[in-house]
Amino acid sequence: MAASDLPLERRRVASPPPTDPQTRAEALSVAARALRAAEHVCVLSGAGVSAESGIPTFRDAQTGLWAQYSPQELATPDAFASHPGRVWQWYASRRALVRSAHPNPAHQALVTLASRVAHCTLVTQNVDDLHERAGSRDVISLHGSLMRARCSAGCPGTMLPTDAEIVEPPRCRTCGALMRPDVVWFGEPMPMAEFEAARHAAVACDVFLSVGTSNLVEPAASLPWISATHGATVIVVNPSMDGQRRGPSILPIEGPAGVMLPRLIAEAFAGRRARRQETAAPPLHGSAAFTSASEPKSDQPSE
Repeated sequence: MAASDLPLERRRVASPPPTDPQTRAEALSVAARALRAAEHVCVLSGAGVSAESGIPTFRDAQTGLWAQYSPQELATPDAFASHPGRVWQWYASRRALVRSAHPNPAHQALVTLASRVAHCTLVTQNVDDLHERAGSRDVISLHGSLMRARCSAGCPGTMLPTDAEIVEPPRCRTCGALMRPDVVWFGEPMPMAEFEAARHAAVACDVFLSVGTSNLVEPAASLPWISATHGATVIVVNPSMDGQRRGPSILPIEGPAGVMLPRLIAEAFAGRRARRQETAAPPLHGSAAFTSASEPKSDQPSE
């Protein structure tokens, strides 16, 4: 059942923790119990998850040819209008980096989680395809995908750039306009269909699991706290808790996602069989086949 099919208001299966755990071990134990009791879990992943696979975040310094530019100079509509080749080449280099990367234990742990609970909604701020390659299905991508391109003039449909298309952006087959990365750039709105689906899941879930994100960049940052106000237990897994909210229903688990998530999922579901079998999705290849898209998506730089 999709997140949109679930009622917004219903009895909570996992009740918020009665006290604030004092240690990470206590937080892990309480979080594991909440996950085991949950019927619907909503997960929000951020750049910290991809960083553990070697993919730099937007806060990381650029290297090589791109060291002279800031991401803000390369991830805006104005930058693409002025220097489409430069912007396209930067995204081509990022695509190549993603293709050489592999899902890490955090990605794999989320696949296991989805197979153990009745409903699991995975929302990501990342623009890579590592969740899908790990085997996650129906991922809600708030910032689009750098693995795809779409028409800069707004024609429907997307394409997968080929390895040969790295110097200049190809032309739209429908109108002839330049194709652009299918991401949300600075100054562009987040696609509302995706955000509304994520917000619906945040309201409906029993447990909200925030992984690898500082929860500072809006509007995605509001999702865990929206969930908390609707009675869900919020579990925050991140190397730092700076800037994260505190409260009786919020469980902070400080540490890298690739270490803490497998521990959490193993403790929560020890001895429980999978409800369904999750199979790994095939990796994206560099074919230029168009696919349908109901609404243009795009790259608001993920955290």
